[in-house]
Amino acid sequence: MGVAYSVGEVDHLYTFFVQWSPDIYTKDTKNQGFIVEKNDRLSANLRKKPISKTWKIISATDQKRRQSLCSFEDEEPEDLLPEMREPSQILQDQHLERLAAHLPARTQGYPWRLVYSTAVHGTSLRTLYRNMAETDRPVVLAIKDMDNQVFGAFSSHPFRVSSGCYGTGETFLYSFSPEFKMFSWTGENSYFVKGFMDSLQLGGGGGPFGLWLDASLCRGSSYACHTFHNQPLAVHPDFAVQELEVWTFE
Repeated sequence: MGVAYSVGEVDHLYTFFVQWSPDIYTKDTKNQGFIVEKNDRLSANLRKKPISKTWKIISATDQKRRQSLCSFEDEEPEDLLPEMREPSQILQDQHLERLAAHLPARTQGYPWRLVYSTAVHGTSLRTLYRNMAETDRPVVLAIKDMDNQVFGAFSSHPFRVSSGCYGTGETFLYSFSPEFKMFSWTGENSYFVKGFMDSLQLGGGGGPFGLWLDASLCRGSSYACHTFHNQPLAVHPDFAVQELEVWTFE
């Protein structure tokens, strides 16, 4: 007649055997490529079934694979920051983390390269255009105003002088003033970007621009527009630029 054991009793028995006879219950099984694993699905029937039925044999390779999969599933996904070829005077880690998570898939994983910076190249829209003449990839515009607020835009195309608007629905405006907000394309119009020698405009319709910068890149404005249905990106719709950077992807 068989003897029934509770779950706790079985655990104590197995622990006792492993501690007092490790050569039998650990060494040999490892050398044979097998380990003992508890079958949780049978634990509910322990009182009705013999002890041998509550354990099964699996290969050590399978166990390692299971542990690897479990640890992968249990771990929190890491928020990887983009690789920056140069340090930014505007974007800190918390800015980069949020921005990188909202960029189109085709830009993910590529290092960021600084194309233009007022701290390096001076304050000139002409210089900004000139520095982007050989660039054919999307760009991130980052602005810090005199209120130390950070905001800007992602453009599907590099900035250039144009006779009409250009860009795609990937283009968006963003602001960290104070918490992160992203303003995507509404589909109402295609006034994404338009470049003049004396100004740069992003978003429009209904009058004001979503983001506007003057020829010196010293002053700008941001108002609600139909293209993005955005709120003003800065605390004050008309703002003074403290720092401005444009980044592209290698």
